[in-house]
Amino acid sequence: MQKQISDCLKKYSYRVEWSEEDGVYIAKALEVPSILAHADTQEDAIREVKIPLAMALEAMVEEGEKLPEPLSLVKFRGKLVVRTTPEKHRELTIQAAEAGVSVNQYILTKIS
Repeated sequence: MQKQISDCLKKYSYRVEWSEEDGVYIAKALEVPSILAHADTQEDAIREVKIPLAMALEAMVEEGEKLPEPLSLVKFRGKLVVRTTPEKHRELTIQAAEAGVSVNQYILTKIS
């Protein structure tokens, strides 16, 4: 169990942001964003967030839950499904037709 948790802690994607309001760096693992920790440096914030994160992962294992897969190991297919209103779908279809491309290609150019 400890090896599985240790592997996750090493492979998870961490994000650190400066909080002007608190005057500290706040870190989280993107795979478990509800767990936060803060510190005076970015490095310390990451080190600090791993403590409650490890405890949460341990509790998940004990409860028989599957640990979140590290984003670095996820195999992305490149397929993205987006829900919208019929009106927006119509608007995008018209804009794509005016641009002479498919709706998918049109949306891809807008988000790129």
